[in-house]
Amino acid sequence: MVNIAVLGYGTVGSGVVEVINTNHESINKRAGDEIRIKYVLDLREFPGDPVQEILVHDFDVILNDPEVDIVVEVMGGVEPAHTFAKKALEAGKSVCTSNKAMVAECGSELMQIAREKDINFLFEASCGGGIPIIRALNASLTADEIDEITGILNGTTNYMLYKMAREGSDFADVLKEAQAMGYAEADPTADIEGYDACRKIAILSSLAYGKLLNYRDIYTEGITKITPQDMAYAGKLGMTIKLLATSKKVDGCFYAMVAPFLLGQDSPLYSVNDVFNGIFVHGNMLGDAMFYGSGAGKLPTASAVVADVVDEAKHLHRNIMTNWSSHPLNLKPMDEVEGRFFVRVRRESAQKALEILGASRLLTLEELPDEAAFITSVMTQGEYAKRAAACEGILSMIRVKD
Repeated sequence: MVNIAVLGYGTVGSGVVEVINTNHESINKRAGDEIRIKYVLDLREFPGDPVQEILVHDFDVILNDPEVDIVVEVMGGVEPAHTFAKKALEAGKSVCTSNKAMVAECGSELMQIAREKDINFLFEASCGGGIPIIRALNASLTADEIDEITGILNGTTNYMLYKMAREGSDFADVLKEAQAMGYAEADPTADIEGYDACRKIAILSSLAYGKLLNYRDIYTEGITKITPQDMAYAGKLGMTIKLLATSKKVDGCFYAMVAPFLLGQDSPLYSVNDVFNGIFVHGNMLGDAMFYGSGAGKLPTASAVVADVVDEAKHLHRNIMTNWSSHPLNLKPMDEVEGRFFVRVRRESAQKALEILGASRLLTLEELPDEAAFITSVMTQGEYAKRAAACEGILSMIRVKD
């Protein structure tokens, strides 16, 4: 029998209990042993819920119980989750988590402790909800050298941009709707400013490239400046706007960023809509690969957590090698990153701006008579900033994904 303790009985924690109770026969078969939930830790009481019988309020009860083999951390936030996870690992208990904030901040440290103790720290559910992207990078794609990961990694912003594109709605109205439907938090900052996607691409990149990508080093821009006018132009171009988290190797150097991009219909991420996530991976042998599915939600995320529980149960006293070191991944300056740029500009300034920024065609919309737009030629971001400073009347800029 393999005993586990679940830290937190919120959305994901209750989902973990539900998944294990519902699919216990197939889970036990895959684990090669019986998975038993011995404790659930939460500060609250849950009268009428069977979990009350195994509920504890003191983490030390779990820490000091030698029968607990695996600790499932689904509390969220960096602390006290990090302290609990670290203590559990030091006590010889494997840990799995859905906590992207903790993995992005402390993952390297916790994996090192797990290696030293010959146990495991797994975090499949920290990126992409139920999409098995971590396991693919860590096990299935080990014969490849990955040179690009680009993903729609936040379901809230993807839902909002999809609604704006389809209905022509304002950002503020779509945000209120997303909050009413439970897709966005009361404080949506982490989603709409790109911070959530930033932590996820840092985790995926650290695994893919074998070096630590600090999320603080990633240029991050959210979707708060995207307007119905931007969406109208995108539609005229046969394109759409998505918040992309991307890291890429170019000429031996890496860059990483989170920002809105214009995507054409030939992009595999073009049709990833609503609250779904999509992750594009390119390897030097594999070529292109696409991972798609529910990026969030109680049961998809809990399913990914329980998959880690099964892996840890099968490797109770044997560390599963993870391609993530503590050596930093050095990024090239953003000013040196090349791309094309979609620019909206006041109509009276359009022709001059088009010449300065090296575009060939001016785009106009009947419903927006006071402005025009164009897509620049390829240039570095530093060169764009320099040329844009010489232009008058620029209304907005969105990068173009080639």
